[in-house]
Amino acid sequence: MRLGIDSGGTFTDFVFLGEGEGWVHKVPSTPADPLQAILSGVAEMRPQGLAGVEVVHGTTRGTNAFLERNGARVALLTTAGFEDVLCIGRQTRLDLFNLLVEKPPEILPREFVLGVQERLGADGAVLLPLTDQEISRVRARVRELAPEAVAVCLLHAYAYPRHEERLAAALADLGVPISLSSRVLPEIREYERTAATVLNAYLGPVMENYLADWSRRLPGVSLFIQQSNGGFLPASQAAAWGLQTILSGPAGGVYGVWRLGQDLGIPNLLTLDMGGTSTDVALLAGEIPFTREYLLEGYPLGIPVMDIHTVGAGGGSIAYQDRGGVLRVGPKSAGADPGPVCYGRGDEVTVTDAQLFLGRLRPENFLGGRMVLNPGATARALSRLAAVFGVAAEELALGIIRVANSHMAKALRAVSLERGFDPREFTLCSFGGAAGLQVCELAQELDLRRILVPAQAGVLSALGMALAGLRRDWTRTLLWSGPRLTWAGLQQEFRSLKEQGLSEMRREGLPVADLKVAGELELRYRGQSDTLTVPCRPDFLPHFHGRHRHLYGHDFPGREVEALSLRLHFQAPAFTAALPRLASRSSSRTALPRQGSVWLPEGPATLPFYDRRELQPGETLAGPALVVEDHATLLILPGFRAEVLPPGHLLLSR
Repeated sequence: MRLGIDSGGTFTDFVFLGEGEGWVHKVPSTPADPLQAILSGVAEMRPQGLAGVEVVHGTTRGTNAFLERNGARVALLTTAGFEDVLCIGRQTRLDLFNLLVEKPPEILPREFVLGVQERLGADGAVLLPLTDQEISRVRARVRELAPEAVAVCLLHAYAYPRHEERLAAALADLGVPISLSSRVLPEIREYERTAATVLNAYLGPVMENYLADWSRRLPGVSLFIQQSNGGFLPASQAAAWGLQTILSGPAGGVYGVWRLGQDLGIPNLLTLDMGGTSTDVALLAGEIPFTREYLLEGYPLGIPVMDIHTVGAGGGSIAYQDRGGVLRVGPKSAGADPGPVCYGRGDEVTVTDAQLFLGRLRPENFLGGRMVLNPGATARALSRLAAVFGVAAEELALGIIRVANSHMAKALRAVSLERGFDPREFTLCSFGGAAGLQVCELAQELDLRRILVPAQAGVLSALGMALAGLRRDWTRTLLWSGPRLTWAGLQQEFRSLKEQGLSEMRREGLPVADLKVAGELELRYRGQSDTLTVPCRPDFLPHFHGRHRHLYGHDFPGREVEALSLRLHFQAPAFTAALPRLASRSSSRTALPRQGSVWLPEGPATLPFYDRRELQPGETLAGPALVVEDHATLLILPGFRAEVLPPGHLLLSR
């Protein structure tokens, strides 16, 4: 039995998969104490407790700690002369012509960066030995600073980790977690390696405290933490790899879509995950997309994470008038507390309020009838804001939807058109509690022909977590080129790194018998700085030339290629049992009327209403129509036709 829990900024979602049964549930999040929402949801969904149940949990705890700068107090040990690497960063400027760029707040003060007298060459040769006296000096200084975590990132430690390991051994009795760059990210590029190591140290104690709270309040639970790479780790290991939890929640959704695409034979998918706080999009061209260039407020993660693009446009995104008199929507969100005006506590108009005012949300059936919305409060707040703009409330509500759509359309173009993909060749997969109300308008704007709306779309991220498997990634820097770069040499390095990874996982107590191993190479033309990733297989060179040609319109077949690194991914088999039909665990929804008045982009109209639970495979629906379920609502616009697929997915075409 498996329980997926996705703890989001506005709602916390649950998907339980048992023998022949499946249940879904959703409760409002409690940002001040995320575990309170989880405890409430578990008690409502499975009163008999979690004995014998594996729990896979996606959390924003680490991400929020970074964004709010509430991580651990970190001391950074680095080679003398390189103390300012993290501050200097790269000269790349995301906003090239902005003369007033503000750097994000630092995550550790300069006085917590200590230079260590030692030096290695790029090949790992010791140029300046690390002496016992220097170790004693550094240890004394770290003790004075009294950090909550230590990050050790010495120059070229990926080639010779012994200096970092000696420092870690000397600091072990201080009782604080220590992150070594030779373990977190053993690759070239000092800035990326330093940033990843510091972030891991910064978030580690946060996750450790969070998981300790889990153990106190939910003792005996078999807990796993969703990682940014789509797999999960046992909770006992997750605290040491806080960096891996940055995209914990969105990764579950993308994995769930990929599994769904495999089952339905739809390989090319654009994902649209619109929740209460933000919208996450990704492009799946037959495989799960990964990137190593993800930036979190300017800090590179360096590790492989799912290639997900996030914008601050969710159901809770706040609408307001800026200083120029223009309507803005987001990125600030009302979240779960106070939430949109219709929740009864907030006073700022949100996208959800606009949808409710336009008749697209059924107030008596929200969250399966367990959370009653207040249309009157929404109407009054929307009228006040409309008066500021000098327009009718209906016009303002439609404008809020259009602005939110523009943010999401831009994000979808960023992961498709800007990367050489024609979005019209992809099926748009809509999930998350708020996406179904806007997906048809987005498809029209991007000229997409097909939309897939999964069964129980409102909790798909939690389902992806329940279907995931254990995953670990290992990497080794090569810096091979010319005659040295051969398939035979790569095979030997593959076997060596594989044995290293399996050996370390055995020591950690992880099951390795059924793990599948896949390799990839980071390549570039000699003299380039940027790299491309290709599968580690005999045709790696032709594959690299072809990928370069696809992305940039040209390649250099006669030019020398350099391999920077080899990476191995160890993946456990995914959940393969036949999925049961998922039903809401608790629902007090009232009978749905057969039709009602709804504002469409063209104006008001009377639409038929459908209860999604009553739709049968093979049935077709013609837009305009409103399809209601417990945790999401779908607005089908004119010109769209929906077909019900087993076991309840909807495939829309226009």
